[in-house]
Amino acid sequence: MPRSSPKTHLCRVALVNPNTSQATTQAMVNIAARAAPEIEIVGFTAASGAGLISNEAELATAAEVVAAMDPVVFNGYSGVIVSAFGDPGLQALQGALDIPVVGIAEQSMASAAQGNRRFSVVTTTPELTRSIQACAEVYSFGAQLASIRITEGALHETMADPQLLLTRLQNGIAQAIEEDNAEAIIIGGGPLAQAASALAKHTKVPLIEPVPAAVLGLTALLGRMDPNFPL
Repeated sequence: MPRSSPKTHLCRVALVNPNTSQATTQAMVNIAARAAPEIEIVGFTAASGAGLISNEAELATAAEVVAAMDPVVFNGYSGVIVSAFGDPGLQALQGALDIPVVGIAEQSMASAAQGNRRFSVVTTTPELTRSIQACAEVYSFGAQLASIRITEGALHETMADPQLLLTRLQNGIAQAIEEDNAEAIIIGGGPLAQAASALAKHTKVPLIEPVPAAVLGLTALLGRMDPNFPL
């Protein structure tokens, strides 16, 4: 069931959450709406798959679920955001739709790499390291990816405690800056959107929040396509 921000807007953007957590969908919709209050953000939650994408098999399933979405559900939308950090199903939706489709990994890496900066991805999922590296290569940012830092401790323990999550992400950020010479940090994960927002103001290098980066990237693209688009 789609979930949207409550205001009336001139255009709509679909935010597709490739995991099955409706709470995560709503959190990402809220963050996206704050990034672009002039646009209605409507959330779609995956009908099947994992509640938290934590390995490559779950990422592959998410890609299949996103790719299988009926294009008709996006009628009336100006664009689509695939809001999981591996961008599962992004290319399939781009091929199926005649509106712009962007992914949060794609757009956050583009933002982090501006000015030829070296950047690190700090995240919670050790089994997705290879897919994050692959994303950087596919999007031509492999040479600028300084490191992928994984939070210490068990994934589900970390995700179950918001304060512990912040502490462990902060530790990973510090390591990326001090040991890997990262000039920008990406918090890598749709479900980490709230944590990324909380950490952004306390990081001494630019911290890229993937959901807002995708919103801003998509609106810039729509603005180039239509000079009357409400930027």
